[in-house]
This record gives sequence, structure tokens and C-alpha cells, in this order.
Amino acid sequence: MMKTNKPEIDPALVREIANLLSESDLTEIEVQREDLRIRVVRQPPTLVAAAPYAVAAAPATAPAAAPAPVVTAEAADPAKHPGVVPSPMVGTAYLGPDPGARPFIEVGAVVKEGQTLLIVEAMKTMNAIPAPRAGTVTRILVTNAQPVEYGEPLLIIE
Repeated sequence: MMKTNKPEIDPALVREIANLLSESDLTEIEVQREDLRIRVVRQPPTLVAAAPYAVAAAPATAPAAAPAPVVTAEAADPAKHPGVVPSPMVGTAYLGPDPGARPFIEVGAVVKEGQTLLIVEAMKTMNAIPAPRAGTVTRILVTNAQPVEYGEPLLIIE
């Protein structure tokens, strides 16, 4: 019988790494010891878009059907919008400078190039995310203290 030099994986170690991942804001942990490498990845929760308007009760006499709203590629996928501001790193997005403080920006705010839009915390370092261009904030796509991935759309400036 041939013996392989493949290291054995300790289930307790994998469980400990998974627990560490679930107890923190991290989305991925990788551990390497000699020839053994363990990578645990947590998928962020999938966001379900809410209807942009409330559905009213049908009147007694039904009016003619209204045309269906046109959904553009930018509305369906904010990452394709020309004014999107993507996250430059993996971390946790904060809309204000401190817990309970007013957010840096709100929908409808006019921003200047270089103005701080929000903060992304990565490895206990607070990174100010500046406006790449001047314009008006039309959508904020993240909530306060939300984990974000590299390239994830944060907001849209038009």
C-alpha cells in the first residue's frame, strides 16, 4: 500500500476558523501551515430589491392597463451605471464619521470631486472614500455598517 504525504485536515481547526469568520465582519479567511491550506469564505447575503412604488387596491371599474415601466440595464444592475462609485476594497461601509452621527451624504446631495462620501473600514483602518467627480448623489446602494466587496457598487453620482 502506497502512503501519500497529504496532510490531514483537523475538523476542529476548520470549525474554529468558521466560527471566527461568523463572529467578525470578515468574509474570507485563509490559513496555511506547512503543506496544509484552508480557505473559508462566507457569501454576503443576497439583497432583494423592493418594488419602487406601493400597489394600490383595484378600483371598482378597472381603467385601461398602464404601460409597463421600462427597466434599463443601469436600473437592473447599478454596477453598469456610468455614475457608479465602486468600493475600492473589501471591508465594512459606514455612512457617517461616528455611530449616531449624520451621514456624510444623502440622496440629492450635490458633491464636489474629492469630497468624502463614506468610509470603508478594512483591517481596523478607516478609509475615506472620496467622490471621483462632482455631481448629485441619486442613489445610495449600501446601508450603514454593511460589509462590502471589492468593486461592489456603493452609490451613484450623476
